[in-house]
Amino acid sequence: MTSTEQLTGERTDLLQTLRRHRGFLLQTVDGLTDEQAASRPTVSGLCLGGLIKHVAGTEHRWMLFAVGGAEEMGREAIDWVGQFQMAPGETLAGLVERFQEVAAQTDELIATLDLDAAHPLPQAPWFEPGANWTVRRVLLHLIAETSQHAGHADILRESIDGAKTMG
Repeated sequence: MTSTEQLTGERTDLLQTLRRHRGFLLQTVDGLTDEQAASRPTVSGLCLGGLIKHVAGTEHRWMLFAVGGAEEMGREAIDWVGQFQMAPGETLAGLVERFQEVAAQTDELIATLDLDAAHPLPQAPWFEPGANWTVRRVLLHLIAETSQHAGHADILRESIDGAKTMG
């Protein structure tokens, strides 16, 4: 039994909710080819493989923040365009594997981190200057981010072959 299976209360709620929305996102790519996952069936230019890649990268960076603050989060450069696309040589299976690795790391951290620990946010035009986020707030943000992109992914998948995660 892993430490995440022994959680109770708030940590359980946060983890179960994050896992549920990750599951919705992963369901949207089930059975797709690499070509389908890289396709851009809407005017947005988003692709399903790119969304998996983006959500994994975002979760990874926010957990770096949760552990070590903005400085730790900023150690890895962000490819603002490429994070939403499947690069040549990338496969859907590889992107899903990375997504699952990041998820497992996050799940373990949820079991150990102080949810009230806070760090100043990185300097960016979309953050309030001088604001701090707790680990709890980071997890709530990850749930919202994953949920939002699962909705985007559902639209993309339906545009590709009519499949839907719900309904």
